[in-house]
Amino acid sequence: MATAVSTQPTESVTHEEEDAPQIVLLDPAQVVRDEQNARETDTEPDEELIASVREIGVEETISVRPRPDGTYGAFKGWRRAQAQKIANDTAGQDGRPVRKIKAHVREDLVGRDGWTRFLSLVENKHREGMSERDILKSQELSLIDMSDVERRQATRALGVSRNAAKHAKTAQKLDDATLRRATAGGMDLEQTAQLAEVEHVRGAERRLLRALGRDHEEGNGGRGHWDQEMALLKAEQADDDARAKAQEDLKKANIPLLGQPSWGQKDTSKPLAELTTGLGNPLTEDNHKNCPGRSARLDDEHRPVWHCSDPAAHGHKVRPQPKKPRTEQDEQRAEERRKVIACNRAWKAAAGPRQDFVARLVRQKTLPDAARVFAQEIVLTVPYFYSSWADKRESETVARFLGIKEPEHADLAEAAVQLPKARVVNALFAHVAAACEYDIREPKTWSNLTVRQARYLLLLEALGQDDSGSYRLSEVEDEAVARNRPDTAA
Repeated sequence: MATAVSTQPTESVTHEEEDAPQIVLLDPAQVVRDEQNARETDTEPDEELIASVREIGVEETISVRPRPDGTYGAFKGWRRAQAQKIANDTAGQDGRPVRKIKAHVREDLVGRDGWTRFLSLVENKHREGMSERDILKSQELSLIDMSDVERRQATRALGVSRNAAKHAKTAQKLDDATLRRATAGGMDLEQTAQLAEVEHVRGAERRLLRALGRDHEEGNGGRGHWDQEMALLKAEQADDDARAKAQEDLKKANIPLLGQPSWGQKDTSKPLAELTTGLGNPLTEDNHKNCPGRSARLDDEHRPVWHCSDPAAHGHKVRPQPKKPRTEQDEQRAEERRKVIACNRAWKAAAGPRQDFVARLVRQKTLPDAARVFAQEIVLTVPYFYSSWADKRESETVARFLGIKEPEHADLAEAAVQLPKARVVNALFAHVAAACEYDIREPKTWSNLTVRQARYLLLLEALGQDDSGSYRLSEVEDEAVARNRPDTAA
């Protein structure tokens, strides 16, 4: 049979076109599996289906498209077509009729692989047995191989974002068991992809499922808990990556990285700060470079602390100093240090979700009144933090909030000319928010938050709650603003 030659559509396909394909009776021997069939696992008919088809044939119409060799590619109903072929093979000896199958012949899909796979996905996704991996792979491949018009229509039908193909590709990095748990836990496509980005951080899956559960419990459709947990996981991953890089740098320089001694083993190493040369001169990184005991440990910020692995064997002396027993106060200081490091990291991580929320506010058609009033007050009163930030002429953050492409190269003067009147107040808030963000940029800001800084965070918290819980403060931000919260008990 001659095949139809088709081109990519330039406008949306109407329901009338798709609801009225040609229906014909086909010999199942003419039907093969279409390359764009979304189901790639469990593609064979089971015995129950074969037994049913032997008795009554295939009741539901399958969907096919013509192939150049005269056969038809089944993108819907391939297992039914196989079952009928198997039944026909033994029909003569069993005294049963040889049956044909009803098929929608979709000549309009010739050359439209992306849309064909999408239609197959819609068909198979809701049938029992299609794996999460097959669903993800089909979402990715179908959306990539589509025109812009088809892609917009398909993403609306699937209920996914414009970046669904990218998310589907990323999510496929997860193993099958993790994919099943993510789906069962209620993760959408974007969230499953985000899990794949941080899956190697310890406890990532458990923490994200817990955050998602808290968002669901609130019942307002927001994802504030998820966003904050994801920001923390990304920060931890960046920290892990920084440590791995520091370790790799030492390895490339042929400098041994000292580990912790096993139980009962004496640690002979000493940091250079505690050692001198044989003549009593200080040991430094430079004058210790040629020592066979040259080695290092990494501190909490992944910087090398230079050691000698065996000072006695290499002719070094230990600086004379009385050894003080470790006290409870020392333990408290160590615990405080660990908390400072964790809070500093959490504060830096919290900037991501917070600034994303500010950008969403700025790009809304109408800025919330509370944000407008806050911006107007700052501009009219010109507090010192705002005027000093304005003097720096920092524009990248403002441009990012406004959604300008390549914000690092943005010309705000040009942006001002193009800004519609209705968006002026949004730009004003972007400007003020950029100054506020600069004011709280330091990792240790959490430890001594001012009333003014707390007011900005509390404003964003209130706006996030009003926006169906789309944003909430992180744990470290929540602790930092606690003493500045309004007293609701009065």
